[in-house]
Amino acid sequence: MEIRVLRYFLTVAREGGINRAAEILHITQPTLSRQLAALEDEVGVKLFERGARKITLTNEGILLRRRAEEILSLVDRTQKELILQDELIEGRVVIGCGEMAAVRFLPEIIASFHEKYPQVTYDIFTANADVVKEQMEQGLIDIGVLLEPIDIEKFDFLRLKHQERWVLLMRPDDPLSAKEAVSPEDLKGKPLILPARANVRNEVSNWFGDLFPQTQVLFTSNLATNSALMVQGGLGYSIVIEGAIPFWDAKKILSRPLSPEIYSDSVFAWKRSQPLTPAVERFVKEMKCFFTTSSAENNNAFKA
Repeated sequence: MEIRVLRYFLTVAREGGINRAAEILHITQPTLSRQLAALEDEVGVKLFERGARKITLTNEGILLRRRAEEILSLVDRTQKELILQDELIEGRVVIGCGEMAAVRFLPEIIASFHEKYPQVTYDIFTANADVVKEQMEQGLIDIGVLLEPIDIEKFDFLRLKHQERWVLLMRPDDPLSAKEAVSPEDLKGKPLILPARANVRNEVSNWFGDLFPQTQVLFTSNLATNSALMVQGGLGYSIVIEGAIPFWDAKKILSRPLSPEIYSDSVFAWKRSQPLTPAVERFVKEMKCFFTTSSAENNNAFKA
């Protein structure tokens, strides 16, 4: 499967037709048609539904488009990184993170790094730890800010002493807002929104103990902001880490700590035994320096 043919495939998928795609690619329509037919023969499935005026993707075509976009993104990035090896330190550092309190360290790290390397730019990708870890393994993300528990055997990492506290989200007019903390008994039979990550959801279920079978899990959600919208709509209560809560409108969403309290650790991680671009390598050094300075110690941030 050639990179060139994958670019042809994505262009046809985007344009919805052979003629327009051939014009953009500066090749003839018969040549493009032959390349697509050869691609279908190679993968052994039908990729397109050919209508009278428009070409659409089959389910298999949709899957190939997703994978082709990831492959070409990695190819393009690799080419740029190779070109930049012997030049002035520049390029891009891709950082994946969730809505976590640990992210509050990033602005200070980036500000310091930017003073030294003003040509470096950044891409902040927000998702849960499982998605970030998967893209780190694929080489699409350089640095991950990950909520544990998560398997980081393949990664080097800095574990933070600062822990992420779990809380319950509710509407301001909810009866539970009168409580200082919420217990498992308070949530029996009430509609809940739990974390989408299975291993994190297991920790929440352990908090409920024998009462978990009496809960009513209406949704799972991978990001706290989306679950907060469901809470605001009166659809239930959400159990989340409180990292993003300070930036929300307290007149619309309230949080209460869980009782007994639950805390999770977080790490800054990067892939082990993988050559880093000069920009990423220096950014990792900047992080290590930050978490060993007096500023980080005052924040109770670094754990050896």
